[in-house]
This record gives sequence, structure tokens and C-alpha cells, in this order.
Amino acid sequence: MIPDYPDQTNVLVVSYLTIRRAIGVSGLLLPLVLGPGGWLFGIPFQHNISSYYHTGMRDIFVGTLCAIGIFLYCYRGYDWIENWTANLGCASALGVALFPLDFNSDPLVQKSLTGYLHTFSGGVFFLTLAFYSLYHFPRDSHREAEPHLQERRWIYRASGIVILISLVTMGGFLFVLNSQWKQTLNDYNFLFWMEWIAIWAFAAAWLAKGRTIIADIAVDVLAYANQLIPKRRTGNDRPQ
Repeated sequence: MIPDYPDQTNVLVVSYLTIRRAIGVSGLLLPLVLGPGGWLFGIPFQHNISSYYHTGMRDIFVGTLCAIGIFLYCYRGYDWIENWTANLGCASALGVALFPLDFNSDPLVQKSLTGYLHTFSGGVFFLTLAFYSLYHFPRDSHREAEPHLQERRWIYRASGIVILISLVTMGGFLFVLNSQWKQTLNDYNFLFWMEWIAIWAFAAAWLAKGRTIIADIAVDVLAYANQLIPKRRTGNDRPQ
């Protein structure tokens, strides 16, 4: 159900709620379906999400990323910067989907050009989503008259920070650690879990921006908690 917005709110907000929700739901489901879902069908957890291209979950991996790319292409914001951000996100999502990582390889050491294009596209894709969470969404929340503005901006920025922390962590794994440490962490599918965290972070931001029921409930709870804190402080400051 699309929430009622004030009359002065740009109709663009209502028009693109469905796209925002679709992007958020796609990100929410992708690691769940590939990881635990694939495991239920006898596919072991992979070292990273991109490696599912070489399993029976290939169609889901490629299809979901292509869908996210198309949604971003259709998404139009308030200015040319946001439009170009969406276009860049579209191109990088399609790059991840259509240029597969080489089979059983280190993302930094590929055997083909397509493998390196995949790694580059993945980095750009996550950076684009972080930029949405840290810049576009907090900036646009005021003009869209979103309720609980402070809490929503906190969610957007927290999501962007989590994405960046995940990227830095993955970068440290790829560029800093020696082969022995990499092998040890690969045994626990380290990159897969870091990518899962980053994907769910961007999904949370898009679901909140899309005004989904679950996200709105979370925002309401956060706003209620923030209201209680000043009251408790005021009560504690009263003279005995």
C-alpha cells in the first residue's frame, strides 16, 4: 500500500516507491536464496556470492542482478547527479551479472578480461549504493516530507557506513593478507559473509526509502526510543 503524501510533495516520490521497494527486496532475498537456499538443494556455501555463477544457482544470481540493473536504469531522481548515479549503478550491476568471475579464482587474480571486469564492476556497484545511502537519500528525505526525518537519515547513513566498512574489510582481505590467512578465512567463506552484510545494508536503505511496512515499523520503534531518552533524562534531573 502506497502511503499518503502531502499534496506539495513531488509526485516523483510516489511514482518510484515501487522501484525502491523492488531494489530493496531483491537485495534482501539474493544472499538468502543463494546461500541457505542453495544449501538446501545440495549446493555448498561458496567463497563469495559471485561464485554462485558457476553453480546451479546461476540463473538466480544473473537474473536478480539484471533486475536490479534495470530498476536502477528506470529510476530517476531530482537532479542529473542522482540520474548519473543510477545509470552507473545500472551499468555496474549488469557488469557483475554478465561478466562472470573466473571459476575457483581469487577476485584479484583472474584468468580473463571478463573476470577483471566483474571485480571492477562489483566494487563500483557497492560504492554507488553507498553513495545513495550517504548522500542522495538523506538529502532527499526532507523534500519528500518523510516522517521521523532524523531516524530515517540515521538509517540511511548507517547503511552507507556499513557498506563502506564491508568494502574496506574485503579490501584488506584481498590486498593485505597473505595466502595462508586467505585460505584460512576462505574455509569460513569470509568474503561471502562480508558481501551479505553489504547487500543487506543497501537493502535496508532502499526498503526504508520505499516506505515498506517492515521498514516503517523499525523507524517508528527507533523514533519512540529516541523520545524516551530525553524523558528519562528529565526525570532523573528532577530534584529529590
